[in-house]
Amino acid sequence: MAGKKQFDMETALDAAMIQFWRAGYADTSLDDLSRATGLNRSSIYSSLGGKDTLFLRCLDRYAARYGDKYDAALSCAAKQPLAALRAFFDVTLERIADPELPDGCLIAQSAMAIPVLSPAVGAHAKEALGFQRLRLRAALKAGRLTDRDADAFAEHTAAVNQSLAVMSRAGASPAQLLAVVGVTLDALSQTLHATSRT
Repeated sequence: MAGKKQFDMETALDAAMIQFWRAGYADTSLDDLSRATGLNRSSIYSSLGGKDTLFLRCLDRYAARYGDKYDAALSCAAKQPLAALRAFFDVTLERIADPELPDGCLIAQSAMAIPVLSPAVGAHAKEALGFQRLRLRAALKAGRLTDRDADAFAEHTAAVNQSLAVMSRAGASPAQLLAVVGVTLDALSQTLHATSRT
């Protein structure tokens, strides 16, 4: 007896995430999502939700996947804040260098598209960016930076991290990206050195 065609939810969500990541929210149609996931439009609605709902699920999926990697990278911040920040950037640089993944960052490009997103989706993108700053601030504070320095470096590091994604989409070389990271790491090293002397 023939049953309904089965599909793997995780595979479909990954395919949708890659489609949004590659083309952006505005330039991804339901037909694009249908081709990417192998599901027809009605199946997308019934199984994955409408475009906004699916995009939010993909944004959460992306944030969780890379958030776990960022958290692991920053886990040594209390004892080795400089190494932790280097490891944090390595997560981004490794993602950028992966030929199987689209260039850039789904969260960064979503933030840039906020003017054309629905209020709910735009708010979600802002929240994802804000969480990155909170993650960095907590790690830098654990690394014995003052509140003021932890705030400043968290803001700066989050901005640099998003800039790496934008630069990679614009064709920046690995050496150029590493040079940008190096400036931030040098600044943190000087601040940590000054803090340890006070």
